[in-house]
Amino acid sequence: MKAQFKYAIRAGGSSRLIAFAIIFVMNLVFIVLGTIGVLPLAAQITAVSLAGTAIGVVAIFNIISDISMIHRLFAAPGAVFYALTPVPRKKTLAASVITMFVIDFITLSTSIVSVIILSINLGSRYTGLNTWDMLSTYGAPEIRYILLALALILAAYLYIVMIIVFCCALRKSIFYSKRLGGLLTFLSAVGIFYLTSLTPVLLAPFGVVTWFYGFITVTIGYLGMGMYAVIILLLTAAMFILSSRLMERKLNI
Repeated sequence: MKAQFKYAIRAGGSSRLIAFAIIFVMNLVFIVLGTIGVLPLAAQITAVSLAGTAIGVVAIFNIISDISMIHRLFAAPGAVFYALTPVPRKKTLAASVITMFVIDFITLSTSIVSVIILSINLGSRYTGLNTWDMLSTYGAPEIRYILLALALILAAYLYIVMIIVFCCALRKSIFYSKRLGGLLTFLSAVGIFYLTSLTPVLLAPFGVVTWFYGFITVTIGYLGMGMYAVIILLLTAAMFILSSRLMERKLNI
């Protein structure tokens, strides 16, 4: 399994890690200089703007690298290498998905936190108030809400990745020799997303259920957000199992 992680990092980690390293050093320099009060106001505004733009750059590099990693699972020559490796496909799939998740999370979260810190320093400099002291007034309920919202976002990210992988596995196995295989794959993805939109009905005890033109929405509190994240993770696990089973079949690569 260790070797699978090494190959996954090589497949989709080099370009985005280089870009992230450059952006991280830039943000770190701006943060240090802004915290000790060396940067003038105009320079701090520029630093916030550059750091905000850098989030988009990191996101673009992550998307390109993730597409490359997924493509390597289903197309030659990478898929041939995985097919010849005496390792269950669920291990290679898990290594690729976990690698994508960890790298994307670290790079994006670090870039976002950098913008927040730079913005706080800028706010303190512009208003003359200590913004850090104002933020310290947040209590445990607000922190729990933020953490649950983060868990929900991460769970949704994993689910979207697994839907993409599952649809690729469908296209390369069951629908490969079918006429209109691409259309069938697209319709399968739409169907999966629609069925997913119906799962919030399980959260009815935690909120108010609303039916809106074939879709279900649930108004929930922070406890319901945690339960929704659990449901999404269960759906993600189901997509992972189905994808690995399809990848164990004959893939047309």
